[in-house]
Amino acid sequence: MINVDPSQMSFLIVDDADNMRRSIRAMLKLINFGRNHHEACNGKEAWKFLNAENTVVDFVISDWNMPKTNGTELLNLIRASKKWKNIPFLMITAESNQSIVAEAAENDVDAYLTKPFVTATLELKIKELINLVVNPSILTQLLRKAEEYSEKNALDQAIECVLLAIKNNPRSSKPLRELGRLYLKKNELDKAMVCFQRATEINRLDLPSFQYLGQINLKLGDTEKALAYFSKAMELSPRNTDRALKLATLLLGRQKLVEADKILKVMLRNNPDDLDLSCEVADMCLEHGLYNLASRTYRSVLTAEPDRHFLAKKLGQALIKDGNAKDAIEILEKSAARFPNDIALLLSLAQAYLDVKLPMRADQWASRVRRLDPKNEQAQAIINQCS
Repeated sequence: MINVDPSQMSFLIVDDADNMRRSIRAMLKLINFGRNHHEACNGKEAWKFLNAENTVVDFVISDWNMPKTNGTELLNLIRASKKWKNIPFLMITAESNQSIVAEAAENDVDAYLTKPFVTATLELKIKELINLVVNPSILTQLLRKAEEYSEKNALDQAIECVLLAIKNNPRSSKPLRELGRLYLKKNELDKAMVCFQRATEINRLDLPSFQYLGQINLKLGDTEKALAYFSKAMELSPRNTDRALKLATLLLGRQKLVEADKILKVMLRNNPDDLDLSCEVADMCLEHGLYNLASRTYRSVLTAEPDRHFLAKKLGQALIKDGNAKDAIEILEKSAARFPNDIALLLSLAQAYLDVKLPMRADQWASRVRRLDPKNEQAQAIINQCS
């Protein structure tokens, strides 16, 4: 049970800026809010703290833009948690734009403040959220009751609650979205689609509904409509990595390389420190023909972490495919010294020398492959071209 006496509450302040955390803490102490004030420098550390044994937190104040795990990613984890899903969550943002509003709505943020703000504004906002805990609206009560029924798989009773919620507030997109989710659980796709479409008509920033519409149309085999809805969701919230990857994969499968290239570049810009994601993107690009982006991404990862030697082969392959065999040779020669028996690497090197019209060198590397694998047809084909 969340403590609703602000003076006795335990606050968690999440921000990557030390001075901002200190400032919020000082404001809370000034208005006598909080028996305990915990701090975390990003969403990852905050989530780790929340999952520690015997952690007590009654209210979360979190920045939106943070490294590793940002505010909306933390909020998503909290709302998906049985223990923390109803905790009051106040988002702090440096600006209030469409993307932030859409992300906040997607994860059910309770409220947000725009920097800079004063103590009185923070006090007012916290009191408002506490009041929502003490006196939840009829809409909130009905949706929570529907959720309880849904967890017990009593879907018809859950639907009855949501229909009452829609009647209570017909201009809110949230109950329509929840009704769509319930119809999805019943596999009634047509009814679900109608609900999500009505939700987007009421609220053009109802990002989850656009996402669900994309998933339904994809399931029904209408890829073009699915792409349109996924693209709209991506437009509203370009920072969502999973969404971007799914959209890019769908575009690549449809050979829409230009569109996929744009999506992947945005995703890389939004996640500059996630080297594993960069590798995943580079592999996708190499597989589907986006060789320039693949080579640039592999190179940036190797620059950041030179010990990822296994990527040199892939970088060389991407450079060859992109028409830069000369650059590929330098990379692959160094890699071959480290992995002298890697047949795929040696074949790439032989092909690179063939591309720059140095058949003797190409023959040497292809012949090495034949010694390792006498029946290798690709190596023999390169040797034949060198004759």
